[in-house]
Amino acid sequence: MKKLFLTCACVAILLVVSCKESTQDKVEDTTEAIGEDIQTATENTVEAIDSTATEVGKDIEEGVEKVKEEIHEEVEK
Repeated sequence: MKKLFLTCACVAILLVVSCKESTQDKVEDTTEAIGEDIQTATENTVEAIDSTATEVGKDIEEGVEKVKEEIHEEVEK
């Protein structure tokens, strides 16, 4: 009876330890996946900001050219 109880206790302890290790592995995998998602989102955000800044820069240049043309036309009148 004593051996059966000890055997059951050992099996229970092994199951708990095994669960803890698999849980730690899952947490580690999830953490890595979240890190990759954050990195991807950050890269996408940087690309979006860069392209928006480029577009705004072009719009500003076009606006400056239009203003120069309007000023030049006003001076000629």
